[in-house]
Amino acid sequence: MPFLEVKDLSVTFTVAGQTVPAVNRVSFAIEKGETLALVGESGSGKSVTALSILQLLPYPMAAHPSGSILVDGAEMVGAGRSALEAVRGNRISMIFQEPQTSLNPVHTIEKQVGEVLYVHRGLRREAARARTLELLSLVGLKEAEKRLKAYPHELSGGQRQRVMIAMALANEPDLLIADEPTTALDVTIQAQILELLKDLQARLGMAILLITHDLSVVRKMAKNVCVMKDGDFVEVGDAKDVFTNPQHEYTQMLLAAQPKGRPPERSRGGATVMSADHLQVYFPIKKGVLKRTVDYVRAVEDVSLTVREGHTIGVVGESGSGKTTLGLALLRLIKSKGGIRFNDKQIQGLNFRALRPLRKEMQIVFQDPFGSLSPRMSVGQIVGEGLLIHGKKDSYEEHRNIVSAALREVGLDPDTMDRYPHEFSGGQRQRISIARAMALKPRFVVLDEPTSALDMSVQAQIVDLLRELQDRHNLAYLFISHDLKVVRALADEVIVMRDGNVVEAGSADQIFDDPKSDYTRALMAAAFDLEVAHGGEVRT
Repeated sequence: MPFLEVKDLSVTFTVAGQTVPAVNRVSFAIEKGETLALVGESGSGKSVTALSILQLLPYPMAAHPSGSILVDGAEMVGAGRSALEAVRGNRISMIFQEPQTSLNPVHTIEKQVGEVLYVHRGLRREAARARTLELLSLVGLKEAEKRLKAYPHELSGGQRQRVMIAMALANEPDLLIADEPTTALDVTIQAQILELLKDLQARLGMAILLITHDLSVVRKMAKNVCVMKDGDFVEVGDAKDVFTNPQHEYTQMLLAAQPKGRPPERSRGGATVMSADHLQVYFPIKKGVLKRTVDYVRAVEDVSLTVREGHTIGVVGESGSGKTTLGLALLRLIKSKGGIRFNDKQIQGLNFRALRPLRKEMQIVFQDPFGSLSPRMSVGQIVGEGLLIHGKKDSYEEHRNIVSAALREVGLDPDTMDRYPHEFSGGQRQRISIARAMALKPRFVVLDEPTSALDMSVQAQIVDLLRELQDRHNLAYLFISHDLKVVRALADEVIVMRDGNVVEAGSADQIFDDPKSDYTRALMAAAFDLEVAHGGEVRT
């Protein structure tokens, strides 16, 4: 008997009196020790199917019109609380996609991981602490002991994801449901986490249900794959067969959808828009009752760069390497030392009032569009907010026309401007974030992991959109990412960062084709191994 057997499962949601189907009579089974992947774009029903296994959907809004979910022969649909508690977190654990919202912001990392051990294993303080350190080290969290008293907001996205994985593995479950487990991780850590999961699977006989839009991860991990679209399985089979000979046109589209091409050849004589000279960002470490500064976190150390109009500098490196801090420092959103020039004007040291006229020309697109868009504001208000802040005294009709033009430029219907962010998909929300930045006609844009949480097909669309906007407006980009394929498709020059330092910098061709440092070569190898291990062509 399979450890998990799902038969004829359907899921519906009742919203405002209307019943909306989410999953349509799907069936699959997972044996102990094997990996099954659910693949599809956002909204296809992957996560809803996984949440149904542990009965974590919001009832009675969610319902199962049909279906059975058997865990080691025991029925989960309609099971009582005690039966579910015996399975949740113990026999079946889950890694959620977004660690920022899954981790409790008011509890330390030690308390959150330790709570799992206390509830399910009855471990007391010292034993729980020792096991917590072991788990955090296991998932590659650096300086694990120092991180025990940290709160989620003090960790990078990749570090938070590692904490989530540690919590899920704490009780050595029979089945691990991994919902986009490597989305927020850089390529080296992604490779380490995947190897870790495979090692634990072999050692513990653990089954894995892998939910992802990253097909390179599926190639490396899964034995079988189910391709979902609009709540249905459109293709099911052996992963190797599905990838080498896809039958359904949707599967073929997914396999073909990834950022492609190279940035066009551009003149190197463009005007300098943004530059930094020996930039440093230190964060104080305070201890004691009086909170005296005892040391500093050297987040950015002696970085110099020049971004010209029409050009893109890609910044790559592992989580915590200082990529985002560098971008925020250039925009004068955090304190720094060193020279920063914008439009050939020294802006380091300018006060708030002096900086304000320049703000509209320096914009940022954040990694998580859902977190960076106000849920209480309509799309029209979000995109038009900057226009009001920077004093454009247009009439109501003129204001709406500018917002409509900004939405149309990023491929969104202007008629949707009175809707709210939750009514849009992830890719559409990222387009809204880009429209908000572009409405002010900036010269310099910091793009902080703008595609990391998006499906492959949507990633390709966003990359094409960013290229078009850059060509149309001669924009200067600082593109921050751990996805080397996306960086290769966009960047003219690349900076490789590690622990706040630049370990290598140069043209994209030089960095990708002939990296000089061991660290850069390790990044490239980690990215390529995902494809090489399955006979794929080694390409960036």
